[in-house]
Amino acid sequence: MSASLPGFVHVVDDEKAVRESIGDLLRSMGYQVTLHGSASEFLGAELPDAPACLLVDVRLPGTSGLELQDYLTRANIRVPMILMTGFGDIPMSVKGMKAGAVDFLTKPIRDQDLIDAVGAAVRLDQDRRRESAQTDQLRERFALLTVRERQVMALVASGLMNKHIANELSISEVTVKMHRGSVMRKMGCKSVALLTRIAGALDIQR
Repeated sequence: MSASLPGFVHVVDDEKAVRESIGDLLRSMGYQVTLHGSASEFLGAELPDAPACLLVDVRLPGTSGLELQDYLTRANIRVPMILMTGFGDIPMSVKGMKAGAVDFLTKPIRDQDLIDAVGAAVRLDQDRRRESAQTDQLRERFALLTVRERQVMALVASGLMNKHIANELSISEVTVKMHRGSVMRKMGCKSVALLTRIAGALDIQR
């Protein structure tokens, strides 16, 4: 974690002593922590736009931890979630893992297990945000291509040679080379392999 962009941890647990103890531990490790006594309380809060993770008790009054997970998934709120569970709730936590939770911790939770899980989850969100920013930048570059350049890019990425692209588009091979060079320059690519990876990332198909 960089000092300029700290990780946030949102703790949702209806037991005040538990969430405050977790909050104290995580703050001592440099995290920014918000504490919530219920799912509805968490959903009513404004989330900072920064790397974060969500630490949620499986059993909550009203909306359960798994119901909160389902809601966030449907709302496309992609914050890595760690489930906290009592021993008897392990099957519920396994269900939560299958639905996308990154980890589950059994109460009483060892400090080091908590620190390790939160660190991994926040790094996961950092990676996701970095990849998302890179994809957004690539989309901006792709938007600068002409219609013909986009056609050529899709065909190059599909593995076609210049002469086959020329036949496909009913243009000369020289024109294909011109468009291909322009695509490589605008997309910041020095190899067809990189262009192919970018096309895959942007879901550009022939």
